[in-house]
Amino acid sequence: MATTWDADNVKTLRRPLRGSIGEAAAPATARTRRRLGPGPEIRFGLQIGPALLVLAWVAGSAFGWIDPRILSAPWTVIEAFGRLIAEGRLQDNFVTSATRALLGLGIGLVIGTLLAVIAGLSRIGEALIDGPIQIKRAIPTLALIPLLILWFGIGEGMKVTTIALAVIIPIYIHTHNALRGIDSRYVELAETLRMSQKDFILQVVLPGALPGFLLGLRFAVTLCWVSLVVVEQINSTSGLGYMIDLARTYGQTDVILVGLVVYVLLGLASDGLVRLIERRALTWRRTLAN
Repeated sequence: MATTWDADNVKTLRRPLRGSIGEAAAPATARTRRRLGPGPEIRFGLQIGPALLVLAWVAGSAFGWIDPRILSAPWTVIEAFGRLIAEGRLQDNFVTSATRALLGLGIGLVIGTLLAVIAGLSRIGEALIDGPIQIKRAIPTLALIPLLILWFGIGEGMKVTTIALAVIIPIYIHTHNALRGIDSRYVELAETLRMSQKDFILQVVLPGALPGFLLGLRFAVTLCWVSLVVVEQINSTSGLGYMIDLARTYGQTDVILVGLVVYVLLGLASDGLVRLIERRALTWRRTLAN
């Protein structure tokens, strides 16, 4: 027998269904947001991976699973570390490497920033600068070393120039993108407030590009140390790279590992310094990491 439904019955059925769907959708949305977040913070989370690698290294050396001719034991590396410090070799080579790295980083930082500002604030500047930078970006810096040797010889000029060329690209790319990505609403606000072009650049554009510049600086610091490792093994008489190359000649894996550990510590320390500056300078910006 057919059943007839009036308007009141239909409304009565729809009310609880609509309510139950709405109540189920809200928690689901909340759960989705929680899944998209980074989750609960793990204390010393960044140190877990390296600690496991060191433990595997210690265990492999202690049980004889790792040939000391291939990879020296941790205690042998520590002993070599102390010996190099006592002889003064590590300090001298470290000062030489740090000087080269800071010179190359400083020169590349200044040039990359100036080029990014000119190209980011001027259409003519972008037309003149962006093309050559993109060409250089497509060419690995280390592939230019033979040409740089012909131009600058095999002395300090070639080494510092190689590091500077490696640094310029990430600084330019990220700073230029940040400058071009300034919200057009800020331009309208500046026109409304009748800000001068100078004040607009100093108070709005450059601070707005700071996140991109700092991101580029992190990449630049990493490339600085990578380039340093390579150039110091080309006709050098001092530096961490020279020390590593000399140890390779004599099969001293413990000294090689000492040099690599110093490079790792320098890379982590410099990256941590840039991240600290980023947190202090960008306190107004909130992300999932905050």
